[in-house]
Amino acid sequence: MISKLPLACLVLSLGAAPVLSQSELPATELVPATMELGPADAQAALERSLGSLVRTQNDEGSWGSAVCDDINELGFAPATYYAWQQAASSLGVLALLRAKPSEEIDAALRRGANWLCTGPMAHRGSNWDVDSTWASLYGFSSLVELAKDGRFAGTDLGAAIKARGLQFYDDLVLRQTLDGGWAYYDDPPFTQKPTWATSFCTALVLPALLDAAELNWRVDPLVAERAQALVERCALPNGAYTYSFNMRPRSFGGESINQIPGSLGRTQVCNWALHRAGVERITPALLRRSLGDFFEHHSFLDMARMRPIPHEGWFANAGYFYFFAHYYAARVIELLPEEEREPWRRKLRYAVAKTLTDDGACSDFMSSGYQVTAGTSFASLVLMTGLQDPKAPNEKN
Repeated sequence: MISKLPLACLVLSLGAAPVLSQSELPATELVPATMELGPADAQAALERSLGSLVRTQNDEGSWGSAVCDDINELGFAPATYYAWQQAASSLGVLALLRAKPSEEIDAALRRGANWLCTGPMAHRGSNWDVDSTWASLYGFSSLVELAKDGRFAGTDLGAAIKARGLQFYDDLVLRQTLDGGWAYYDDPPFTQKPTWATSFCTALVLPALLDAAELNWRVDPLVAERAQALVERCALPNGAYTYSFNMRPRSFGGESINQIPGSLGRTQVCNWALHRAGVERITPALLRRSLGDFFEHHSFLDMARMRPIPHEGWFANAGYFYFFAHYYAARVIELLPEEEREPWRRKLRYAVAKTLTDDGACSDFMSSGYQVTAGTSFASLVLMTGLQDPKAPNEKN
């Protein structure tokens, strides 16, 4: 999800966050997209991935660490490493929230939610580095989901969930660009509101903004309306979505990032968000076509996974889009008629399960703690789809 500029430097070990070495990560398999994983095997893989999340959770409820623990990620503002930790921990909380309840899962969920509600708010680290946006995007989205869960209704933690959720919302309002969206870097002139926005950052939070309004949180409907308009402006006739909204469009020819194979990490989240917003053109036929494109061109995601240089892959694919893309493909599958879902799920489960280490962890970019947490959380969310979570809260047919 997060673009980096790797630096060839040496550094002493900086933290206690558990990380995976490159030798521990499974090699990407370039296999036909027809490979499938049934419910029984998916359940076994899910238990491994959730087990990894529970085992690696810090005592206070977070995952990973707030320092640089991969030498390829040197050069960012110190505040950024905490922002990535907070964003990844939000995904860990979301995965535990969707998991089948148990004493162990519930205890880990409450620790994670409590940390998310009481830890310091992430903040912008420098003029160009707005990675704190990731913390607000996923912090807000996860807390909205927590607020919809009856386990927290009328509790002190429930009140804290709403209060912290609104803090993340306030930061999103502060960072929403003039054209209606969000991104994680900025270009000159550096202003409080960043100067550009990406389609996928904006899309991922749009359903949470709509859900927050239904929860009667103090959210301005214009924030969601402007976000929706930006995502719609990024839609292309070929079914892809542009990386960002630009008054002067980027190239669309050759191996452009705006071709369908270059949009694999964006198309599903944008279609899911616009469907949730009630956009009529997001029909079952369009969703089937987009999922067909996803699996037809899946090898481009395979080839990019674990490459350490952003957008190094064919069609400018980046490794950190792998699990992001699969999670939102899972959400799109649940928008189709019930009888159509399982064949799509079986393909998607395999694409995720093949990446798991023996202990259930995974990553798609670096081996730092926050990337492993995010990857393992996304993987868990994909694997549980159709098993114990047949219809996620935002899936409204």
